[in-house]
Amino acid sequence: MDRWFLIVATLLAAFGGGWGMISVHRGKRSPWTVVWMIGAFLCQLGFLSIRGKMNAACPLMDTGEILAYLAWSVTLFYLLVGPPYRISLLGVFSAPVIVIFQAIALIPGILTPNPVEKIGTNPWHETHSAMSVLSYGALALAAVAGVMFLVLDRQLKERHLKSGLFRNLPPVRELLVSMERLLWLGVGLLTVGIVAGFLMPRTTSAWGHFIAAVVVWLAYLALLGVKKFAE
Repeated sequence: MDRWFLIVATLLAAFGGGWGMISVHRGKRSPWTVVWMIGAFLCQLGFLSIRGKMNAACPLMDTGEILAYLAWSVTLFYLLVGPPYRISLLGVFSAPVIVIFQAIALIPGILTPNPVEKIGTNPWHETHSAMSVLSYGALALAAVAGVMFLVLDRQLKERHLKSGLFRNLPPVRELLVSMERLLWLGVGLLTVGIVAGFLMPRTTSAWGHFIAAVVVWLAYLALLGVKKFAE
């Protein structure tokens, strides 16, 4: 049952992104992309809920669950940032990322068929894992917005001012503001994850994940610091 939720979520995201791209090339912006992505989000939520009950823990026990959780977080932040800030085309660009994550998760052997219930979960470890992967979703969406900025820049340089894609892309300022907000949001969530990581029990695998999170955190802090200094 859990796999079916993920399969349907993948199909909805693929259809939403594909239909949105067709509409853009026709010079229109389809409102249905948001609808399909909401459907994908609900199916992702169903998948994660089932896996969470099976694990008796946050559904981040294997690579498949991590990829599904990451795809869910990208969808979540798109729905929070895209439509309200008039960059709904972000759904068209983020849909392929979501589809790739979930398609990999559905490859046989990536997702554990019948996970064993985890006993003695530590709340700090759960918080560290959940907040870290959630932050990666915000940072991934910021990267997608960055791709949109590069596409817009290329359209301007090549003077494709009458193309359907150019006419539907948001203004440069809105893209830059959205990217910065997503970066700060991602860094904030990752900060919570790192603080929880300091308080969780030390194990070899957990320590490796913690160091990776700190490296990512420092890299994005440096990026935001350089931007502020440049201003």
